Amino acid sequence: MNPAKLLLNTLLFFQFSQISTSIDTISLSQPIKDGDVIVSSRKIYALGFFSPGNSVKRYVGIWYNQISQLTLLWVANRNNPINDTSGVLSVNIQGNLVLHERNQSTVPVWQANISEASAGNTVAQLLDTGNLVLVRNDTGETLWQSFDHPTDTVLPNMRFGWDKRTGLNRYVTAWKSPDDPGSGNFSFTLDLAGFPQPLLYKDDVKLWRAGPWTGQRFSGTPEMTRTFIFNITYIDNQDEVYLCDGLNDLSTIARMILNETGFLQRFTWNNRDRRWIGYWTAPAERCDYYGHCGPNSNCNLNLTDGFECTCLPGFEPKYPKEWFLRDGSGGCKRKQGTSTCQKGEGFIKLERMKLPDTSVAANVDMNLGLKACEEKCLSNCSCVAYASASAETNRGIGCLMYHGDLNDTRKYTNAGQDLFVRANAAELAAEALNNSKSNRARKRRLALIIVAIVLGVILLGLCFFFLRRRLATRIGERKRQRRRELLFLNSSTRFSEREASISTKGNKEIRKVDVTFFELSTLLAATDNFSTSNKLGQGGFGPVYKGKLSNGQEIAVKRLSTTSGQGIEELKNEVLLIAKLQHRNLVKLLGCCLEEDENMLIYEFMPNKSLDYFIFDESRKQLLDWKKRFDIILGIARGVLYLHQDSRLRIIHRDLKASNILLDEKMNPRISDFGTARVFGGEEILAITKRVVGT
Repeated sequence: MNPAKLLLNTLLFFQFSQISTSIDTISLSQPIKDGDVIVSSRKIYALGFFSPGNSVKRYVGIWYNQISQLTLLWVANRNNPINDTSGVLSVNIQGNLVLHERNQSTVPVWQANISEASAGNTVAQLLDTGNLVLVRNDTGETLWQSFDHPTDTVLPNMRFGWDKRTGLNRYVTAWKSPDDPGSGNFSFTLDLAGFPQPLLYKDDVKLWRAGPWTGQRFSGTPEMTRTFIFNITYIDNQDEVYLCDGLNDLSTIARMILNETGFLQRFTWNNRDRRWIGYWTAPAERCDYYGHCGPNSNCNLNLTDGFECTCLPGFEPKYPKEWFLRDGSGGCKRKQGTSTCQKGEGFIKLERMKLPDTSVAANVDMNLGLKACEEKCLSNCSCVAYASASAETNRGIGCLMYHGDLNDTRKYTNAGQDLFVRANAAELAAEALNNSKSNRARKRRLALIIVAIVLGVILLGLCFFFLRRRLATRIGERKRQRRRELLFLNSSTRFSEREASISTKGNKEIRKVDVTFFELSTLLAATDNFSTSNKLGQGGFGPVYKGKLSNGQEIAVKRLSTTSGQGIEELKNEVLLIAKLQHRNLVKLLGCCLEEDENMLIYEFMPNKSLDYFIFDESRKQLLDWKKRFDIILGIARGVLYLHQDSRLRIIHRDLKASNILLDEKMNPRISDFGTARVFGGEEILAITKRVVGT
């Protein structure tokens, strides 16, 4: 469509929307001419003259009034266009709705063709449903309505189907092209042959079949079960057979159209994006096309070999060569050597099926249940299959029986209904064997799935357990670390406030202290669970144990006793001091342990114990000659000098005694036990204590 024509149509559309907006009727005294528009009372629909696409011919049609994208819903003179803008739509003196050209006023281009005249007593009104009705003024009787004569569109609340009393068939026919609304090659109608079903035709050839009504939907349209927008009414009685789509939300704008390419499409209007959204299309896939696999076959898109066609039970390909070349259009025939009405016959159940075509060789008895239907079909040699005629309502009452070829069946994944196909004894036995194998395979698959699920659950459980354990370990370690830091942060009372390196810098200083924290489990293993055989002695702090780490290093573990006169402050004091002091005559602290209720210090092991072990024993003191004694005294003096004068901190030990002088393997002295030591400021030489310390 050229831009100028598009602009003109758009301008005319908006102009039409504003002209005569309060008028929704046409009467004898109030016709409309080309350029005039009538609008329904709620301004939903408009009726006027238009030219489609690139055409210059004029037609009378109905469209949405408030949608800028011109969407035609009904055309009056679809097969008789007007060649200029001289058209006039009016109610004539006989009360009929007619369309004239000005230069041919005696011969109408189109007319409503009412059955009885009502001279000067009728009016045509455009309703808010999109229906144009011709009614009598005096009685309100509807003489004619556009809903009875649709073109290519089905609107909500429009009856699609038959009025058996008058023979009226409400069906739609596609446009010839976007430029020509004339009747095209495609039509969609409700076929009454056999058991009623909607059919899409191309000329006289079936293109798509909706299937028979199952109680809630048509067998070939599983999408009808998934809609929350439409409520569907299906009526089949002695007077009428029709389908009517209602809207659950009256604000929804929806339409179903048969387009010029032969596709049925349902659209809903998205007001936010100002566009039509495709809701449903048919035919949509290969198996949707009528008889895609030929008669007596089944179309299934989920087959693993990629060829969708299979023969129904008891049938074989009619043209094997074409069939194995994956051309299934020839369908299937009854297997050679098989016939009906033999002993041992029965039915094979096919699940989730689109029921075969009911327009040829099918009959229905709505008074029979499924069991009675089986018996009746089995007793009739010409009956080749049966199904429930109302599987989804009325407790399955209704019997649909087929005779002759079974046409246009397919298998669905999550829809369809049961079809029972007649088979002889051999087919039944083969089917039973296949079912047995299938059941075994299904059980194996189920077992594998269960095993996989169980293993998966176990694996997830193990992963969860180890992750939780790892997380708990990390949390525990953080708690221990936090406890250690808090423990040392609270130790500032033991030092002078002016000694900023220890007390006032708090947390920063603690983080600078290089102290190894041992796990309790490590010390339990090293000391054989604090065995008495490993006990070295007992001091004011508590017992001391010998231990051996996994790397072979020997250690001494000083364990704070709950009955000890010393406590956690002395432990913190010793850790902070020894960690900062490095001298050959001071004992080396390897680390500490602060877990649960345990508080321990770990030192390097002194194999010769303490000085009092020698000098207060008559036999052992003989081992210390005067030279060795002098060396020990000199070493102690060096250590004390370091503490009092040479170390970064001025420290008074306050508990210096023979038992606190340890001897290494070479009998070198090491000063230990700094729990009661006192730190002095840089120039301090005197301090007052509030408690007695030392021995």
